[in-house]
Amino acid sequence: MKNLSFMRLSIWIYLAVFFAYLLGPLVIMSVTAFNSPEFPRATPWECLTFEWFSALFQDERILNGIKNSILVGAGTVVLSVAMGLAGALMLTQIWPKLRATYYTIIIAPILVPGVVIGISTLVFWDRINRMVGLGADSFLSNGLFLTVIGQSTFIASYCMLVLVARLQRYDTALTEAALDLGATHAQAFRKVLLPFMKPAIASAAVLAFLASFENYNTTTFTFGEYPTLTIELAQKVRYGITPAISALAFIIVLLTVFAALFNEANIRRKELVAEARKEATVEELSSGQFKLPGFLSSNWAAVALVIVACATVAVVGTASVYSPQQCIADVQEQKRLETELRIQELQRQRELRRQQQEAEQGSSTAPGQSQPADNNSGFGGVFAPTNLEGEAETEAEDTGNNSGFGGVFAPNSLNSEEESEGAGN
Repeated sequence: MKNLSFMRLSIWIYLAVFFAYLLGPLVIMSVTAFNSPEFPRATPWECLTFEWFSALFQDERILNGIKNSILVGAGTVVLSVAMGLAGALMLTQIWPKLRATYYTIIIAPILVPGVVIGISTLVFWDRINRMVGLGADSFLSNGLFLTVIGQSTFIASYCMLVLVARLQRYDTALTEAALDLGATHAQAFRKVLLPFMKPAIASAAVLAFLASFENYNTTTFTFGEYPTLTIELAQKVRYGITPAISALAFIIVLLTVFAALFNEANIRRKELVAEARKEATVEELSSGQFKLPGFLSSNWAAVALVIVACATVAVVGTASVYSPQQCIADVQEQKRLETELRIQELQRQRELRRQQQEAEQGSSTAPGQSQPADNNSGFGGVFAPTNLEGEAETEAEDTGNNSGFGGVFAPNSLNSEEESEGAGN
């Protein structure tokens, strides 16, 4: 019993550490979006502010990046899901001995680095553009087109894996029955297979959009004149970031939480409705008057969704009436006072250090005596000021006949020669 309790405690501790490691950075980043310093930081806390959200919505580059990311994501979803579904259907219908080879070929783009895919996409479609004879501004050189093609190259493989997992549970006898009843292949695909694959298609679409939205390695070579959000954020990081980036991250996290809770609440409601149908009588089912559970009854996800929605509304309402200017002014005044005190402390320490040096010099020199020159510098007093002065006086007294040229260039020698020439003339 003790071992079982210890194991459960260990599991709970492990889960706590795991989720703290996983969600801790997101929490800290969300906190920095509401702190007033211009550089994102959670501590020290200064003032509660919502100005970084306003700065985010006024940043044209970020808004343009979000728009381009949505366009690229939509195109990637359409192309990747279509290719993934085709690949999944082919994998289930191909000759069994070729399935392993075909599967390896389809999955290969996932293993290729994104940089290689980006460069290959750019070079390949540039050659196609030249072969066709189109100009440099054709749609084959368009950044949106190249980015969608480049991202779909490997995202389609992810979609195929999701769709294959669902397709493996499909009973092909349903399609055969539809064909036996006179349906065409298109009708059997549209009315029998697609409804069964709808949950997997939705999951693949969400996965494709998220993978496209956060992709950087491939997009950095293909975006052209249409930089996505990740490209804009990478360029901003090079020149310094502001808490407006944290505000954007907080909005993305909040939207993700909303979507997750809504999906979980919807799934839980369907389960409750199925249980209510099982407990209802035949008469109630035929009349449709059996009691359906409420949206919030026995649905913790719905309760959490309502709480998050109310908290969001409260924050938005507070942001519309709250002004942090007075708090920011008080913090700046406090920083100014702290700076002045620090300067005064440094000046006091400098003055004390100077007084100590003067006291040490006064104690080492007797009153009425000059401090002897220190000739023990390690160079034999060559660079001593007095030695240099003595050498200068000696050179002034010396006529300079020992210069190595026999006194030819000595000034006195030149004067003597001039006098001798004058006397001879």
